[in-house]
Amino acid sequence: QVQLVESGGGLVQAGGSLRLSCATSGPTFSGYFMAWFRQAPGKEREFVAHISWSGGTKFYADSVKGRFTISRDNAKDTVYLQMNSLKPEDTAVYYCNTNPPKIDAWGQGTQVTVSS
Repeated sequence: QVQLVESGGGLVQAGGSLRLSCATSGPTFSGYFMAWFRQAPGKEREFVAHISWSGGTKFYADSVKGRFTISRDNAKDTVYLQMNSLKPEDTAVYYCNTNPPKIDAWGQGTQVTVSS
C-alpha cells in the first residue's frame, strides 16, 4: 500500500511563496502520474496539478496556472509543488496522490493559509 506524507505548508502573506513536498513510503509509485489536490473549508477537494512519471507532461488547474509549478524527483520518491504569488483563495489543505487518486492512499495533507 502506498503511503504519502505531505509537508511544507504554513502561514504566508498574499504574494508570498511556499514549496510543498510529498514523500512516499511503501511500494514505489514508479510509472504513476502524481498530482496535488486541495480542499478549502466547506468545499469539495479539487485538482491542482499533475505530472507524469518522466516529468515531461504537466497539467494545471486554471486557478493556479502560471503561479504554481509541479515537479518530481524519482530518485527521492518525492513530488513538489512550488507555489508563488499566493492568494487568500489558495488557502486550503493540500494533498498529493496518484492521478487518478487511490482511495486508500490519501495522507493527512498540509495546511496552507494565505493572509490578505
